Amino acid sequence: MELLELKRQVCEGNLELARNGLVAWTGGNLSALADSGDRIVIKPSGMLYSQMTPEDMVVVGLDGKIIEGKHGPSSDTSSHIGIYKGRSDVRSVVHTHSTYATAWAALGEPIPCCLTAISDEFGGPVPCGGYARIGGDAIGEEVLRSIGHSPAILMQQHGVFTIGPSITKALQAAVMVEDVAHTVWAARLMGKVIELPEEEIAANFDRYTNRYGTAQASEGVS
Repeated sequence: MELLELKRQVCEGNLELARNGLVAWTGGNLSALADSGDRIVIKPSGMLYSQMTPEDMVVVGLDGKIIEGKHGPSSDTSSHIGIYKGRSDVRSVVHTHSTYATAWAALGEPIPCCLTAISDEFGGPVPCGGYARIGGDAIGEEVLRSIGHSPAILMQQHGVFTIGPSITKALQAAVMVEDVAHTVWAARLMGKVIELPEEEIAANFDRYTNRYGTAQASEGVS
């Protein structure tokens, strides 16, 4: 993929964060790894989503140095780079402070796996990593240490990071983690949530990962 097209896709992905109500003002960011594997395209720092264009996206090497861009890169760039370096399967990273998921992060609690939607998308509870200081390598290291096989992680007293093999999948995880965070928050107001048994979590995750949306599933395999 040409870099110009990746800039367009990264800009559009960032705008999707705003459209889905996952970011406020200039907070949050989305990046993607170039096909060459030696650089990323990421949202510029401190820019309103309503003003962003593909030309505003910043190209940064995996050494953290700016390759191309008229703005500075996101303050979370080091975190993104650390995740890409540690996970060869990740091609896109999203960071938000979406309201309900970040409320769980403020408590330092994982989101319990009490819904089939959570087992489907995340394969278990949405983990909560420990507190890590912004701006250096600490956040990326904690994401790698604590995320497991989930595509999303809450970072204590900070916010949400999601990962994926594509921009679409990283965005999907960001949308879904906020959705389930809201639902489980409401459930906890009503009473004690009932977590799914491990065997049901595994069965749901396998079905969703390997058969959901396939021709086989449409023929009656659920």
